[in-house]
Amino acid sequence: MTATAAEQNDPASQRHPQRWLILGVICLAQLTVLLDNTVLNVAIPSLTTELNASTADVQWMINAYSLVQSGLLLTAGSSADRYGRKRLLVAGLALFGVGSLAAGLAQSSGQLIAARAGMGVGGALLITTTLAVVVQIFDDTERVRAIGLWSTVNSLGFAVGPLVGGVMLDHFWWGAIFLINIPVALIGLVAVVRLVPESKNPRGDRPDLLGALLSTVGMTAVVFAIISGPEHGWTSGRVLLTAFTGAAVLAGFVLWELRIPYPMLDMHFFRNQKFIGAVAGAILVAFGMGGSLFLLTQHLQFVLGYGPLEAGLRTAPLALTVVALNLTGLGARLVPRMGTPATIAAGMSCLAAGLVAIAVLGRAGYGGMLLGLVVMGAGIAVAMPAMANAIMSAIPPEKAGVGAGVNGTLAEFGNGLGVAVLGAVLNSRFAALVPAAVGAASLPAALAAADAPGERERVRDAFASGLEASQLVGAVAVLAGGLLAALLLRRAERAAAPEAPAAPEAPTPEAVPAVPAVPAAPTAAADGPDAARPSDPLRG
Repeated sequence: MTATAAEQNDPASQRHPQRWLILGVICLAQLTVLLDNTVLNVAIPSLTTELNASTADVQWMINAYSLVQSGLLLTAGSSADRYGRKRLLVAGLALFGVGSLAAGLAQSSGQLIAARAGMGVGGALLITTTLAVVVQIFDDTERVRAIGLWSTVNSLGFAVGPLVGGVMLDHFWWGAIFLINIPVALIGLVAVVRLVPESKNPRGDRPDLLGALLSTVGMTAVVFAIISGPEHGWTSGRVLLTAFTGAAVLAGFVLWELRIPYPMLDMHFFRNQKFIGAVAGAILVAFGMGGSLFLLTQHLQFVLGYGPLEAGLRTAPLALTVVALNLTGLGARLVPRMGTPATIAAGMSCLAAGLVAIAVLGRAGYGGMLLGLVVMGAGIAVAMPAMANAIMSAIPPEKAGVGAGVNGTLAEFGNGLGVAVLGAVLNSRFAALVPAAVGAASLPAALAAADAPGERERVRDAFASGLEASQLVGAVAVLAGGLLAALLLRRAERAAAPEAPAAPEAPTPEAVPAVPAVPAAPTAAADGPDAARPSDPLRG
């Protein structure tokens, strides 16, 4: 179905009558994908016993999913724009369901690793197409709220993943954590086929096959280096070679995209200050959230002495705060009142304040940490929907799949960067305070090597000091990123202001400009590469 020009100009005509039901369907599919990012962690003991899996096997079972998924995000988004977002959403659900069936019935470590990689392909298609569909079926007045609800699913997936896995393993064998995905995928398939409208870029850009290959190889290598760093050491030859290869391939990807007429990712988007500001903020939110969660689990277990399940439950207030505030539509109400730059600055400031509270107050007990978690959750609930909307609105609507791929890639990159940087700060501080512990694989190993109770207490205090330092570094980085994002977005809004339509009141003779009027900008992506082109129909 192709929309007429009149329908495209009428905001009410862009509101699909079943848009909220469609949002529920795609959020269900999204939740299933996100659960599989964390649910496998609780099954590690069962996998080690029943499949005779080595430590390396278990790492690949976990990493094969995220590695393939993150490496394909840009390619999946570009393919959805070209071939149809509904079509790729159906394909993603089907691949994810088949991969889940294969994982649940796997009889060896190799079979499970291969199945998880297949699930990662389906997950990449789902993550990019769900956000692209949200952008297509909601107009500007409702999009921030819809993206806020979509973002809620990310936090909900983090909160309930380990709990769902634990409940399933208490009653069934380990394969059940994968087989439970199949009915959800089938329900999603039926609902998507019946409800979701097809949309794609009707210009029919030629497929950028080399760009897809370069982006996939480059992103996979970079993510692999980030995953391998904590285990093998950031200065090891394996990590450095992989990181260098990934960076070189991504540089080749950028050069290739700059020279071809139909790029998969138009690099001219990075000339748009609104896009740059949203990108900076998105990376730093993911940086703060990913890095802080990496530190929180260690803080709760090694410093405060909680067990794994108790620690997992005590991180839940962060995600539950995000869910509760997004369900109330707080972020969606603040954006029109405060503006996108101020909303992002406020959210990032709360996120930084929460990290400071955890660093300063959390050492004494869980009460101070709980306050920090709630404040962090409030900041994420305010900032994340506004930034996702800023990224998507800075890219032409016909490139919504690419925008979703960029958003997902930034989240993966920010998470990995947060773990790498804050983990490095933790290790450096710990090594400076306890030089004898250098070379120990973990805090438990350093404690085991300590000779006396006083020495063990000194090691524990040094680790707590390292956690505090790394959390404060994360807070500073998040606050600086939020202010930078707000500044760039504010400058972009001011730069676009002279191109806005004139005010409705009649101008006085003194207000008449002495220069010819400038034609109005065609879309929100005024600085983007498609700004001079007429708007393309969105419906395929």
